[in-house]
Amino acid sequence: MSRSTALYDIPGPGTRRRHRLYGVLSTVVILALAGWILYLLFDTGQFTATKWAPFAYEGIQELLLRGLGNTLKAFAYASVLSLVLGGILACGRLSEHRVLRWISTLFVEFFRAMPVLVMIFFIFVALKVQPLPALVAGLTLYNGSVLEEVFRTGVHSVDRGQREAAYALGMRKTQVMTYVLVPQALRAMLPTIISQLVVALKDTSLGFLITYEEFLHAGKLIASNLDYDLPFIPVVMVISAVYIGMCLLLSWFATWVARKERRNPKTQAVELPPPDRGTLLPGGGPPTGA
Repeated sequence: MSRSTALYDIPGPGTRRRHRLYGVLSTVVILALAGWILYLLFDTGQFTATKWAPFAYEGIQELLLRGLGNTLKAFAYASVLSLVLGGILACGRLSEHRVLRWISTLFVEFFRAMPVLVMIFFIFVALKVQPLPALVAGLTLYNGSVLEEVFRTGVHSVDRGQREAAYALGMRKTQVMTYVLVPQALRAMLPTIISQLVVALKDTSLGFLITYEEFLHAGKLIASNLDYDLPFIPVVMVISAVYIGMCLLLSWFATWVARKERRNPKTQAVELPPPDRGTLLPGGGPPTGA
């Protein structure tokens, strides 16, 4: 059993019984809610063959695959550019030059406070940019500003002694960041980075509002333009399952990277052999006396 800390005490027998009771009650409530939703879906005929027949057509499948490809394309561009922008802004806010810190802080606070949809609409309507660049630009500005905070907080989370020891060895600031602080901070930042990339993946659906032909846009075309008693709920089920699968894939990738990083010989603790009994004083043999 894990030991208690200053912030957490090991629960006693009574607390453990209450926790088990809470777990059982929560499970029952969740199963009841899921059963009620399934009952409503079956009662309204959402699983009839008529509503699911459109997905068997090759044209519908190609439309969904094309929309999924456009979603992944926008996500790939936005995620890479967000990581680059976040790194640049983090370097600016960690800079020793006051002007760079002020400019980076103003940039981050402004675009982090702006709603993503407002930025996308402004770029698309006011600047007359094509749907894909407008969507990618809006996602990059917002997620890059959020990732900057993640990067900066991760660097500051490394023990101060690591930085001081590196400077004592004569390393420059760039070397300290590259070889000491960033590698250690990356392990702490990775879950938050993946969570923000999941947000960017889901926000690609906002491209639907500026006529970008992404996955949600393809689902709307299927649900509204086919005379199959409006298969809206089946379309939502398919699109939701695909989005959930992609988010779970990102989470699995983060876990795999973290596990591989822990097994990396460069990050594993090195076991030192016990010290040998030898000469302790320059005069010869070991010290004598009590």
